[in-house]
Amino acid sequence: MWRDLEPIGRDAGSGGYRRFAWGGADGECRDWFRDQARARGLRYEVDRNGNQWAWRGDPERGDAVVTGSHLDSVPDGGAFDGPLGVVSAFAAVDRVPDGGRPLGIVNFTDEEGARFGVACVGSRLATGTLTPERARALRDARGISLPQAMERAGRDPDAIGPDPERLARIGAFVELHIEQGRALADTPHPVGVASAIWPHGRWRFDFHGAANHAGTTRLEDRRDPMLTYATTVLGARKKARLAGALATFGKVAVEPNGVNAIPSLVRGWLDARAADRPTLDTVVAAIEQAARERGGRDGVTVTVTEESRTALVEFDTALRDRLAALLTERHGGAPLLPTGAGHDAGILSATVPTAMLYVRNPTGISHAPAEHATEDDCEAGVTALAEVLEELVCR
Repeated sequence: MWRDLEPIGRDAGSGGYRRFAWGGADGECRDWFRDQARARGLRYEVDRNGNQWAWRGDPERGDAVVTGSHLDSVPDGGAFDGPLGVVSAFAAVDRVPDGGRPLGIVNFTDEEGARFGVACVGSRLATGTLTPERARALRDARGISLPQAMERAGRDPDAIGPDPERLARIGAFVELHIEQGRALADTPHPVGVASAIWPHGRWRFDFHGAANHAGTTRLEDRRDPMLTYATTVLGARKKARLAGALATFGKVAVEPNGVNAIPSLVRGWLDARAADRPTLDTVVAAIEQAARERGGRDGVTVTVTEESRTALVEFDTALRDRLAALLTERHGGAPLLPTGAGHDAGILSATVPTAMLYVRNPTGISHAPAEHATEDDCEAGVTALAEVLEELVCR
């Protein structure tokens, strides 16, 4: 399965992956998922939001156990973030004997949000935390809307929206994922269990100045939004550090984007995360206030738009403890790990009993080509997932 997926969407220069929602590489990955399901005789279906499902047993019975993750990527992302969970799901289901509960595998659409700017679009639509109206208004950097992209991929954008009937089928969801960090690296344990996901969100900062000639405009006459933006980036790092939070400006767009022109607009996207909601709110507010104050001195207008936000996720306690106890009994331990990374499991957790397994990442690198997990640890992850699924399906 890894060999089949490895070349899809891989950039020859960076070695990273560019599998963006509803694009060509994403379509190839979706075909791969469909073929894996059919090769096993699983019932294959695509829901109204484009999420792919493969079922063993009748899901209409309810109380199904579901596993899976996503196949899309961030720009130049690694091979393991998402696909490890889907590949491991198929491998684990192959090992699980038939039991009393239906068993499903899912590939959630557009988890990373790399193309349209909102993460976990498929699961957010299904749970109703992203409205169809807002989803249809999303556009990529080329101005292509989400409905247009879906239509080009053969899906009906008019059908998107909450899917309570499908979610009602699920009695438990377990997502396996590569660890994004290195909490397990210095332990003897290849697999950990998620305890919580930090609150996090994305904010768009628009810095409006005035375009002018770079070679003739005196420094004191400039209204340069790049200066305000640069100061805001530096300030965000300091404010996050002092609060014990995380703040990253990882994406920027400049207009008119000429070497010899002062920009008229700089647009930067802030990703902020913290252990609790008050800290997150305080950090974002402080970054915004500092940006406006600096903009006032630079003659630059600053507007801030919240594009997405996810509250603190605490995974289902009973399910989490059951998984941790099982893996401790079988393998001598499974550390409980909080994370700042968002996942579809976190979105589903408000509706469905949900848990996550993390596979050890020796370097902690993620969202980059160097992301890695050893073959032995991947195998340990499949074994752990199979044991968890068998425990839930058969007992």
